[in-house]
Amino acid sequence: MVDPDGERRVVDGTGREVVLPRAPRRIVSLVPSTTETLASLGLGGAVVGRTRYCVHPRPWVDGVPTVGGTKTPDLVRIAALEPDLILANEEENRPAHFPELETVAPLYVARPRDVTSAVEDVRRLGQLTGAEEAADLWESALRPDLEALRAAARPFSYACLVWRSPWMAADDTTYIAGLLGEAGGRNVIGEGASRYPEVSLEELVAADPDVVLLPSEPYAFEPEHADELGPLAERACLLDGERLCWHGTRLAEALPWLTAMDLGARAQRETLGGGAEQGAG
Repeated sequence: MVDPDGERRVVDGTGREVVLPRAPRRIVSLVPSTTETLASLGLGGAVVGRTRYCVHPRPWVDGVPTVGGTKTPDLVRIAALEPDLILANEEENRPAHFPELETVAPLYVARPRDVTSAVEDVRRLGQLTGAEEAADLWESALRPDLEALRAAARPFSYACLVWRSPWMAADDTTYIAGLLGEAGGRNVIGEGASRYPEVSLEELVAADPDVVLLPSEPYAFEPEHADELGPLAERACLLDGERLCWHGTRLAEALPWLTAMDLGARAQRETLGGGAEQGAG
């Protein structure tokens, strides 16, 4: 919401109200997908700090100073940049850092759990930063691709691994699960005490997913890792982790990608090509 005097108020993904006296002119982003989103919304000129994992879009991003990692922000360096807005994510950043960050500048924390909340997050960012029109145009362009994905969805069950040694998987409360659900996916991991629980190979085999997804991030899975899945190796499918895991404006790329991959059709085959298959794109 924008008051008549220009004050901007939004409620972030964690339910906290963020109030700015005007559209921000100096933004520090601690989230790679959010940094990319800011550039997509025409706000690149306001971004004065980013993490070293914020790598898109290039070459623009290479000219933005770094302030540490997503889990290890350099609070002194952030303060020295004198931001009037800091952008974080409840999952990618450590909530323990949030109180100190709030002493530097107003803090907006995203918490997308599915496509709907990811779209809403972009809309709120637009309202907070004065990029409402750009956010609205992006959302309008996204709508046909979301409708196409939903129309093409075919049911399949899956486990999406995010780490190895030990194996860890995304549970049903993650953005990953929300996105795959739009394509017809059912997560065999379900919902548990942890959003990224450890899971044994025996548990994976017993869950009997149609496909085992191996994205390129946060762990950089390679084709040889599929062999470690034993009897599930032939069901493994390597995927572009940025398209699967990054929320924000990257969603416009992820939706047609998922439609083209048609994981439901792959799940109907007896195998996925006799080993780890590379996902489209």
